[in-house]
Amino acid sequence: MINLDARYHHYLDGKTKFCINNVCESVLGYGWTDDGKDITGYYVQTENRRLYYGLDEKFIYMKEMASI
Repeated sequence: MINLDARYHHYLDGKTKFCINNVCESVLGYGWTDDGKDITGYYVQTENRRLYYGLDEKFIYMKEMASI
């Protein structure tokens, strides 16, 4: 299982920014996604978007904050 705390916790203090396509933002949170039965992946919530990843750690899709 992926250790999300080891990977993303240091971003929560706001000093380190999470950069996607040369856009750097603070991370507000992260967590697991599921289908109601099994864990299917995880997300990272930044100031303006939520990024979804599969358990294989590959990017799946992104939602802008206004649509969440």
